[in-house]
Amino acid sequence: MNILWGIVVGILVGIFAGLVGVGGGIVLIPILVYAFHMDQHRAQGTSLAMLLPPTGLLAFLKYYKAGHVDVTLGLVIAAGVFVGGYFGGEWAQHVPQAAMRKVFAVLLAGVAVKMFFQK
Repeated sequence: MNILWGIVVGILVGIFAGLVGVGGGIVLIPILVYAFHMDQHRAQGTSLAMLLPPTGLLAFLKYYKAGHVDVTLGLVIAAGVFVGGYFGGEWAQHVPQAAMRKVFAVLLAGVAVKMFFQK
């Protein structure tokens, strides 16, 4: 696991979440699956580790007990999301509403198509 890449991903996820208001998981899980080569369970468990402080404690514990969590990476990404969320929230105030809606729709559609057709 690369701590630097975890921080970078966390900041990018935080920026995107702050910009378009998505939960980090919708952006983070595909990154963990495709960039960090995690299986779906490990990606979801690691995403829950990132969300642990504000949400997901009980779900996280189930994934953790099953061995489906990279705790260090989840916490490092959480730190990046904290910083990135600040900037994304700030930048979002300068993006027109129609553009925000379109970016959000394209993201959801792109992720859905990729995940649906993956073997």
